Amino acid sequence: MQVFPLGKRTISVIVVIVALVLLLIYVVLRTGPFAPVNVTLTQVKYQSIQPSLFGVATVEARYNYKIGPTAAGRLKNLKVDIGDNVQAEQLLGEMDPVDLEDRLLAQRAIIQKITAQQQDTQIRQNFAQQQVNRYQQLAKINATSQESLAIKQQELDLATAALSAMQQELNKARADLNTLQAQRDNLNLVATAAGVVTARYAEPGSTVVAGQTVLEIVDPNSIWMNARFDQSSAIGLAADLPAQIHLRSRQNNALAGHVLWVEPRADAITEEILAKVVFNQPPTPLPPLGELAEVTISLAPLARSLTIPNAAVHRIDNQVGVWKVAAEKPQFVEVQLGRSNLAGDVQVLAGLSENDQVVLYSEKPLHAKNRLRVVKQLAGAAK
Repeated sequence: MQVFPLGKRTISVIVVIVALVLLLIYVVLRTGPFAPVNVTLTQVKYQSIQPSLFGVATVEARYNYKIGPTAAGRLKNLKVDIGDNVQAEQLLGEMDPVDLEDRLLAQRAIIQKITAQQQDTQIRQNFAQQQVNRYQQLAKINATSQESLAIKQQELDLATAALSAMQQELNKARADLNTLQAQRDNLNLVATAAGVVTARYAEPGSTVVAGQTVLEIVDPNSIWMNARFDQSSAIGLAADLPAQIHLRSRQNNALAGHVLWVEPRADAITEEILAKVVFNQPPTPLPPLGELAEVTISLAPLARSLTIPNAAVHRIDNQVGVWKVAAEKPQFVEVQLGRSNLAGDVQVLAGLSENDQVVLYSEKPLHAKNRLRVVKQLAGAAK
């Protein structure tokens, strides 16, 4: 076999080709499809977590008083405006009485007339009684006839009957006067409780019907949140639990509160549980009714258990699990999860052991054949 000597040029070309092949292999293994995937790891911990509930609430008032007339009429004046503080029994406005004052004067005149007639009838009844007594004495000594005594007795009976009728008529007139006076008093719009005027639905000169709301008053100490929480995570929700309230108009100011009570009836359509949350100290100024708020309820701490960050959990082929690292290889392990907190920790009820290493973040989706490179932080991730 004849061996041809290699020239310097040929050797140089072979060296370059080998170097390119090695570089290509290096590139494929380090940056190509066979390159290891950069991941960050976390360790399964055995600890207690405190779950929290997050819900959206609406600012409402527990005590809301609607002030209006009991009879149709024209609004004469209003003495308060929106935002004014009022006291109980304070006069807020008046309805136009129209002819009611004249009817009251006429009714008082009728009572005075009946009273005068009653006094006259009383005098006649007293005189008739005296005549009956006198004729009875005369009849005992036969100084008068029984017919004369009977006539005087009849006059007494007539006077007594007239007096009784006058009393009934006077009672009726007084009852009518009381009715008119009550109608007159109802024309005054009076605050039923202390509070703040939150709405004014009519202006002086407008006509309102019976029962129509003219003013609305809210007790500032009765402001609460009508909060809604998802039923699937509301285990442990109960009265007196602490709450943090973020009003939409005051996002940077967390207000302390607590759960007043949990509604016994849930919303079947939205699958939510309703709760009333109150401020520990009413804010100043008061939030407008109807404003939305974000409410976070701190539940009781849970018993110690295995936990992992929620970011480590994946769903693959309808299986919930994590990528467990063993011998620098990822292994997808199905896990059974429990409750979680707002910090992102979730209970692991089955599938892992304490101190197991699982993938927290990866620069691309993993599969079982991937090689891993553990880094402290992925490129581009927030520090």
